[in-house]
Amino acid sequence: MTTRILPAIGDADAVRSLTSLIGQLPDAEPALPVTDSTALLDTLAQLAAESIDELPEVVLVHERIGPVPALDLIREVALRFPAVGVVLITSDASAGLFSAAMDAGARGLVGLPLGYEELAARVQSAASWSHGVRRHLAGGQEASGGPGGTVVTVTGAKGGVGATLTAVQLALAARASGRSVALLDLDLQSGDVASYLDVQFRRSVVDLAGIGDIGTRVLQDAVFSHPTGVGLLLAPAEGERGEEVTDRVARQVIGALRGRYEVVIVDCGTQMNGANAAAVELADRALLVVTPDVVAVRAAKRMVRMWDRLQIRKAEETLTVVNRNSRLTEIQPPLVERITGTRVAKTVIPSQYKELQAAVDAGRMQDLDSRSTVKQALWGLAAELGLLAGPAETPPTPARKALTRFQGDRGALGPFGSFRRRMSDDTGAASLEFAGLAPLILAVVAILWQCVLFGYTWSLAGNAADEGARAGAVAAVRGDDPASACAEAARAHLPSAWEGSFAPSCGTSGGVYQAHVEVDVPLFFPGFDAGWHVSGVAGAVQEGGEAGAE
Repeated sequence: MTTRILPAIGDADAVRSLTSLIGQLPDAEPALPVTDSTALLDTLAQLAAESIDELPEVVLVHERIGPVPALDLIREVALRFPAVGVVLITSDASAGLFSAAMDAGARGLVGLPLGYEELAARVQSAASWSHGVRRHLAGGQEASGGPGGTVVTVTGAKGGVGATLTAVQLALAARASGRSVALLDLDLQSGDVASYLDVQFRRSVVDLAGIGDIGTRVLQDAVFSHPTGVGLLLAPAEGERGEEVTDRVARQVIGALRGRYEVVIVDCGTQMNGANAAAVELADRALLVVTPDVVAVRAAKRMVRMWDRLQIRKAEETLTVVNRNSRLTEIQPPLVERITGTRVAKTVIPSQYKELQAAVDAGRMQDLDSRSTVKQALWGLAAELGLLAGPAETPPTPARKALTRFQGDRGALGPFGSFRRRMSDDTGAASLEFAGLAPLILAVVAILWQCVLFGYTWSLAGNAADEGARAGAVAAVRGDDPASACAEAARAHLPSAWEGSFAPSCGTSGGVYQAHVEVDVPLFFPGFDAGWHVSGVAGAVQEGGEAGAE
């Protein structure tokens, strides 16, 4: 039987020697090596998404793999992909390391320098174990989700964008649908999950920091069972103790929660540290909450770039949630998607803080009115993420009935009907506001247009007077009738619509021939008399010189 082998090695020299030995193993089908922990987990997830049969039987993990330490990586692979046999390659073949590797989930250990016989024996043993597990899982359990549930992290682009509110409502929605749910607060310095759910509990995630193996009983002692049915693992009351929760502790805690609950929601806050970075890396879905303003969108872009630089998560694997959205804001979800390079959730959270204020001030988000558009949008987001159980999976509990009523209210308008109806109401209100302002806008436009006509008529009168004075001065020198020449020249330089109100007055004064032209200002349109008059006066020297128009 063919054994597919996936090496996970970051050292180039070790890759060459290991590839050479694997090629000599009987019935071995080596895959191209992956160079870091992120690439390994991504590769296994992609293969598992197709079928359990696509996963390699054996994964060889080198001790110098990064950025996740080798033992933590083995533990994660064992939890998420139980049908894969993991073998550790290390220069330390001591009994202590062997025991730690077995506790992490490894199926064998190969010492450096590599030897053919030892490598062949460990690979064959791990492959046999893998085939046995796959036969056991043939009944239908998928390997892609591991032995436990779905992990969703919620991170804020900056403070105050609503990450904790989002995490709390996602947990409540999943629990109302009948799933077992844990809510982990990894905002270690300023976590507010307890404040949002009216909880006072002495234990926190820090109490698990010094425990090497987090069993069921230990986890039960640290998790608070909320009346809603959500299990809460809170942030420490003393923020300085958050430093005790390292990335290793976070991985162990999330692994333990994943093994017990169907859905694990992690509030990662806004400040990145080793613990919440590990959570984002391990998450099945990573949410980034942002508000539609320049500062928050820039912060989201920085966060996404930092995750990419640290190989925590790729931008295209991050889902951005737009909170406090309004049709009046200049920054809309498509622009957020383009700037951050992430996918934006189809569900956006409306800007309706008044609906939340009473529940937030009371510290009882579980009592938020079901008619709240914010709650409906957040529960719609939970449905979009696949966190809600189907009706056939759960008994008709009171919480489930409440969720059914919520879904029924949206009825024929589709899965987000209530929210769409609300947006339709907003559009109608805006139309009424515009209708009320329309007379004022028209009045302002009319005044401005009348000012333009007044100025234009004044310029026409001045130009006509100037041309008439010149023509009259020339006619006087030639011996012609200067008054007629003045009037004809002035009239010729007026548009036809103004000629009807034209009144010239020409004559000589002190050797200067003067023209005085009076024209009516039209009302809105040429030809309609407003009763206003403007005058233009100009003069020209009769000997041929000219005086400028006044």
